Amino acid sequence: MADTDKVFAGSIPENYERYLVPLIFAPYAADLGRRLQETGPERVLETAAGTGVVTRAIAARLPASARITATDLNEPMLNHARTRLADPRVAWRTADAQALPFDDQSFDAVVCQFGAMFFPDKVKAYREARRVLKPGGRFLFNVWDKIADNEFADVVTQTVGAMFPDDPPLFLARTPHGHHDVARIRADLTAAGFAEIAAEGRDERSKAASPREPAVAYCEGTPLRNEIEARDKARLQEATARSTEAIARRFGTGPVDGRIRAIIVTAVK
Repeated sequence: MADTDKVFAGSIPENYERYLVPLIFAPYAADLGRRLQETGPERVLETAAGTGVVTRAIAARLPASARITATDLNEPMLNHARTRLADPRVAWRTADAQALPFDDQSFDAVVCQFGAMFFPDKVKAYREARRVLKPGGRFLFNVWDKIADNEFADVVTQTVGAMFPDDPPLFLARTPHGHHDVARIRADLTAAGFAEIAAEGRDERSKAASPREPAVAYCEGTPLRNEIEARDKARLQEATARSTEAIARRFGTGPVDGRIRAIIVTAVK
């Protein structure tokens, strides 16, 4: 993982929330919220909360007695999340998933949406999730499947890569879509001490009003922006424009609809 893969700062949080959340994150947030509701937890920890799309989905489904602690390593993302949800049941806190500042057996459930791919030491992060869970507590998270199964991300990666053929920006393929080996995920969770591990693929549709929206989402709402600007600051808008054109060629110039696919994982302490 490159150092820039974890930098969600500047205008990235705003573009992330405006474009990426409805494009790819909202349907999976609703899915995690439903799954979590079925287990009836009272105390929930969310790691890698980002701009709070899962936090909002959880808060909408859990009872008034529930308490949610939403954490993220990136303070700019968490600051944006705070502006989107004012709920006395939710406590926001900057925290590293690999070194959680909470006591043992503090939570009934730990949930993480599309964050595990960013953990430098995944087994360590999974051990931390297990440590803060009560006996029988559930760890629920999802990761993106391979980039070929996520059509807009694949098109953008190929398009931006062609702009810099000697050093293609591969953030999307390397990190968000780089942790889809279910056997490896199971092995890491087992090494962390979890049991009853289950994983399933889930397809959804990624929809936008125009080809430009997914282009902006990926080029300007993720750390792919950092990679583009590191190569040539003047070419960010060109990257967005070229990606818009490539998406339009494949999906049409009006509203667009592409496949997205994730893997949902559950494990029990």
